[in-house]
Amino acid sequence: MTKIAIMQPYLFPYIGYMQLICAVDKFVVYDDVSFIKQGWINRNRILLNCNEQTFTVPLKNASSFVPINKTEINTSLYAGWQVKFLKTITQAYAKAPFFKEVYGLVHNVLNSPCQTISELCVAALQRICAYLGIHTEFVLSPSIYNNNELKAQARVIDICQKEGAKTYINAIGGMELYSKDDFRNAGLELRFIKPQSITYQQFSCNFIPWLSVIDVLMFNSPDETMRLLQQYEMK
Repeated sequence: MTKIAIMQPYLFPYIGYMQLICAVDKFVVYDDVSFIKQGWINRNRILLNCNEQTFTVPLKNASSFVPINKTEINTSLYAGWQVKFLKTITQAYAKAPFFKEVYGLVHNVLNSPCQTISELCVAALQRICAYLGIHTEFVLSPSIYNNNELKAQARVIDICQKEGAKTYINAIGGMELYSKDDFRNAGLELRFIKPQSITYQQFSCNFIPWLSVIDVLMFNSPDETMRLLQQYEMK
């Protein structure tokens, strides 16, 4: 029974996004839709001195009128941003138990030969999955389904049918967007993944939830992280 998820690419996303990838057989990177300004495509949060700190990859002419896969990284600013961000990562996590491994992962991602934010997000997702031993298959462009004329739920259903999927799993926030009856009528099961309350030790700080997966990986081994990834409800 093939389980599929379809989601915009996010850079070093929070653990709930990784739970979605882990819960399916195939993950479609939904990057030919509009870029979301002030969303989580090119930014997230880490822990710095027991407070949350937002990081944001500089982009060139980011606009909601431009698809994610056409939204370019600002190369004139990126090199300087990268150096500064890696220094911040070191300042924030140098004493974390898995700093060496995760710093290397982040460094390699940020040095990937990427021109668009989608490419950078996918590089991060694939390296995280390799590090954790997640074998979910990625579909890197939804344009292969040749259904751009369809919108929202209709396009999602069409992608699932073309993949021969039996179950479509979406983040819990999609409960108001999709109809289980419509999916059932199309021969599909619609499920929603809801993360449980997930906690782990962040130095001696008061716990701050839902930070970037960078934070999760800094404090948890791959095996421990995989156990955290199983802490969800399916609705």
